[in-house]
Parts: sequence; structure tokens; C-alpha cells
Amino acid sequence: MTIKLRPATSDDAEAVMRLHLQCHEEAYGRHLPPSFFAMRRETLPGRVDNLRRGIEAGHIPMLAYDGGGLLGLAAGGPAQHADAPVPVELYMLYILQRAYGSGAGQLLLDAAIGHEAAFLWVLADNPRAQAFYAKNGFALDGASDVLGDDWHNLPEVRMVRAAVAP
Repeated sequence: MTIKLRPATSDDAEAVMRLHLQCHEEAYGRHLPPSFFAMRRETLPGRVDNLRRGIEAGHIPMLAYDGGGLLGLAAGGPAQHADAPVPVELYMLYILQRAYGSGAGQLLLDAAIGHEAAFLWVLADNPRAQAFYAKNGFALDGASDVLGDDWHNLPEVRMVRAAVAP
């Protein structure tokens, strides 16, 4: 599998949001009821429009793909939390199950935040993701939060890393 990266364009918005939904279903299917995913499918057009506007405004996620299509996406940038432990935040990193272990996640992580000191939020009950981030120097810092009602109040934890040598 040869994995390539490229920035998303506004023309990618629908495919990216469908990928995002599939990744959510694969990663969070055991945490959330089918009604959650049904709602996400129903609201897909609005999220596609939001992503398209975001891309046009310069908020561009990085995409991983191979000969079979899109594999994952990631985005990072300036911290969006007032109590941020470091200035860079990984906003999202999602990979399809078919690409687990392929290196796509590593490529996306490196493209999204480079070697900067950074932090992220991850579901408290997501050992696979936490292990991936730990391998990349992230550690739990004791901060926790709860996602909103629309996400069924799932608990999340914060992971932080110092800058890493290139």
C-alpha cells in the first residue's frame, strides 16, 4: 500500500465528510447508539457546507489516500482552549480501519503538527488511539472533560507532548 498525502480542497468536502462519518462509525460504534450515526447521516449536507466554507477560509485538513481512495484525515493548529498546556493542538486525526497499522496515521500526525509541542483530546475509552499517541510522545496530563449531550456525554482525556526532535 503506497500512501500519499495532500491538502483537502473545497471540491473534496463531501468525500471528506463521508470519510469522517465512516471513521466515527468504526471508532465509536461501540460507544454511541445507532441513532447518533443516523442523525450524523441526516445532517451530512450541512457539515459538508461547513467544511467547504472552512477550507475556503484556510482551515485545510490533510488527507491520506492510496489507490483505493481516502484513508484518513487530520488537522491541527493553534490551540483553541484558553487553558491550553502548549500552543499547538491536534484537532482531529481519523483513519479507516482498513488502514490501521499502515503508517497513514503517522504520516497524518506528522503533517498536522510536525514535531511541535502539542496536545489533543481523546476518548477516555479509546486504548488504541491512546497507545498510538503515547508512541508519539504524548502522555495523559490529568485533564478530563465530557463531550456534550449530542455526543452522549462521553468522557475524554487530554494528552500532551513536548517538542520532539525531527
